[in-house]
Amino acid sequence: MCGIAGIIGGNGSVGVRERLGAAASGMRHRGPDDGAFLVWQPGGRPEVSAEVPSGPGSVVMAHRRLSILDLSPRGRQPMLTVDGKHAVCFNGEIYNYRELRAGLEAGGVVFRTETDTEVLLELLRLRGAEALPMLRGMFAFAFLDVEAGEVLLGRDPFGIKPLYLAESGGAVVFASELQTLRSLGVDGGPLDPQVVYQFLRFGVSDDGRTTFHRGVVQLPPGHWVKVEVGAVSIGEPVRYWSPALAEPQRISFAEAAEGIRERFLESVRLHLRSDVPVGAALSGGIDSSAIVACMRKLEPDAEIHAFSYVPAGFPLSEERWARMAADRARVQLHTVDFTAAELAADLDELIRVQGEPFGSTSIYAQYRIFRKVREVGIPVVLDGQGGDETLAGYSIYFAARLAGMMRRGEWGAVARLWGSRRNAGGGHMSAWFQAAGHVLPRWVADAGRHLVGKELLPSWMRREYFAGVRTGRLEAGLDGHGMRGVLADTLSRTIIPQLLHFEDRNSMAWSVESRVPFLHVDFAEFALSLPEEYLVGGDGTMKRVFREAMRGLVPDAILDRRDKIGFHTPGNLMLAEARPWVEEILGSVPAAAEAVIDPAGLRRLWERTLAGRTGNDHSFWRTLCFLRWLQLSPGIRI
Repeated sequence: MCGIAGIIGGNGSVGVRERLGAAASGMRHRGPDDGAFLVWQPGGRPEVSAEVPSGPGSVVMAHRRLSILDLSPRGRQPMLTVDGKHAVCFNGEIYNYRELRAGLEAGGVVFRTETDTEVLLELLRLRGAEALPMLRGMFAFAFLDVEAGEVLLGRDPFGIKPLYLAESGGAVVFASELQTLRSLGVDGGPLDPQVVYQFLRFGVSDDGRTTFHRGVVQLPPGHWVKVEVGAVSIGEPVRYWSPALAEPQRISFAEAAEGIRERFLESVRLHLRSDVPVGAALSGGIDSSAIVACMRKLEPDAEIHAFSYVPAGFPLSEERWARMAADRARVQLHTVDFTAAELAADLDELIRVQGEPFGSTSIYAQYRIFRKVREVGIPVVLDGQGGDETLAGYSIYFAARLAGMMRRGEWGAVARLWGSRRNAGGGHMSAWFQAAGHVLPRWVADAGRHLVGKELLPSWMRREYFAGVRTGRLEAGLDGHGMRGVLADTLSRTIIPQLLHFEDRNSMAWSVESRVPFLHVDFAEFALSLPEEYLVGGDGTMKRVFREAMRGLVPDAILDRRDKIGFHTPGNLMLAEARPWVEEILGSVPAAAEAVIDPAGLRRLWERTLAGRTGNDHSFWRTLCFLRWLQLSPGIRI
């Protein structure tokens, strides 16, 4: 895991070099073990040095390394081919690098290191963008082809690793983090009202493509783009992978469960490849429990450390389940908790780490977990992100299945499914409203939102500022693919991108590499190819096929759970405990922010939150975090 940054084009001035050094220093948390720079001027050979280059360059790159594979200095990046005609600056891991290396060696390629970086470099040298579908891993890279005079930028299928892009000063600038772009002189422009709306109203802070700033974009997941060295624009990215939604496979449930088990074990096996210790994040839910169980099955004698958030005195704590999973897998469990005072003290730093405002206090809990991981000395952890989005673990998928039945007139099945779901417990009312949103006309759904206090443009949001934005549901409507189409949408646009954003920034803040074995192409494609009833059963059981696949590995008590807690923190309770801190933020609303937020409306929302009338709605927290972000960033233009 690393940090990358660079400038393609421009005049290669001394000022650029100074900014490149500042960018590298600002990325040190992403790669504390090593760092180097590349400079290339057409007509010459690229030069790599540990010192900030001083000469002119039409392409300059900076890299910070977190050493995970081949810990020797041979793994330094940016990495050049022997002939100096190609170079790569790479962030991430290629998990199937050994298999790919064997194929390259059979074709005559001679390797100088034991890194996955060199495998990626040689594959790109030989195949260019055509190599990307062969990769299994998480990555963002810049690949320089000297003879072609161009740089290929690529990002992994799910967008696990970030890659921000901007056009600035007659050049294309790229980086792993927004703060790094600013170090390279990128202004970013004013805020994008559509993105601000999606965050304040629905909590979506990252869709994998846009940012809060109009002048900064992301290379979308599963895309690549080529930038000519003389160009001053980014160009149109090319998609090389997206979730496949062909007709469901006609296989038995038992065959599906066996296929899921085989592919998940294989994914965990690949994700365990490391020259440093590997641990796990463990909530006690089905997904994280399955990860530690598979780790133990694959490595019976390994010393494994797991990390859990256990809030004291909170009724939704999953400590019981986490300890059950840890005991079964024989892993050493470390727990984390925090107070409202600690949250208040660390909020400014957390906003800086994330680069943008975030939607709930669970992000801070995750931040504290990774801090604990670093304190224990575990450089790599496996995490359960993506389990719900590949296997239908949220009520929105149940709602989509319910709505599909309604549209087909399968009322008997709807009644049976609804009754079973109600008896099982866990979100049935929200699922009903979500299903209604799929089948009712827009005006009826909007009226229902108003009745339950879920207006599309609440009173604390200025109507004038949001006059031109697209309001309404962000989740995909039902199409010919039904529930599987909703799964694909949450994997690529509405849920997974922001979860991966939080995961990357929180882990990298503590120089920890976080790996997500559910987001493995082979596993995800197989899961999405299964019939809906294998994912959400006729009795309302979510993740039905995965529960069966993990029998014998994960304790039955965990597999038979019907409650869905997730990574839940007592956010609104903590805000009440930290009332003086909240009042301080509310008392200094920037003048520019009043164009977006109505202070009086926000004050009424705060009073409702204090009175406990907002339930699990995080609207106030989001708005508070947005305001604090603006207070800490006076240069941001509304």
